[in-house]
Amino acid sequence: MALITFQNVSKTFPRQAGRMLLRNRLLHWFTGGEADPFYALKHVSFQLEKGHSLAVIGSNGAGKSTLLSLVASLAQPDEGTIAVNGRVAALLELGSGFHPDLTGRENVFLNASVLGLTRKRTNQIFDSIVEFSGVGDFIGEPIRTYSSGMTMRLAFAVAVNVDPDILLIDEVLAVGDAAFQEKCYDRLRAFRRSGKALVCVSHGHAMLQELCDTGVWLDHGEAVMNGAVSDVLEAYAYHRALPAT
Repeated sequence: MALITFQNVSKTFPRQAGRMLLRNRLLHWFTGGEADPFYALKHVSFQLEKGHSLAVIGSNGAGKSTLLSLVASLAQPDEGTIAVNGRVAALLELGSGFHPDLTGRENVFLNASVLGLTRKRTNQIFDSIVEFSGVGDFIGEPIRTYSSGMTMRLAFAVAVNVDPDILLIDEVLAVGDAAFQEKCYDRLRAFRRSGKALVCVSHGHAMLQELCDTGVWLDHGEAVMNGAVSDVLEAYAYHRALPAT
């Protein structure tokens, strides 16, 4: 069964008009014309089957984070259809989903409830979350007092302990010390062995090679290639090595 299906998906955003010349602004205003939209994703199609993990590859601005946001239902496509089967936990931005004025404890319960866990179930896994994160006595302090590493550790601990079917990761594991990063990788390996799905964005290709078996290469919002992760990474690396024309 496919956990994620994208069929001819496009996502557009209005272009920034801040630097438009005054005469062009007036022309658009009087004529009712609109600037061409910016395609963050354009006619992208792929499937991720149960037990597989996907690496999303591309340069900055290629549409990688937009794709993850659509999987997480943080945005809706303008064209095409998306089907996601299963609970999704997302680590898309450091501290995303955390309220800075709430304590670590309060944020754990808030995030778990958003992901569909009951308060009873969150109580059952709370100690495991705190132990994995290593934040200790700071769990009762406001998130705004946490370092970036502490915030990432707590966010990761919540995401992996709520037992999602699909885990989305966007570069955040680059934050934190080496020991905790290895602890995260161990948990992700176990997560993958259990038949769950990962969708990873990272410029660290060694990580993608280890954690993912399939890949999709995005360029200016379009899917250039999808297939085995080793083939996609090799093609992307070759493309990056070509001289500019």
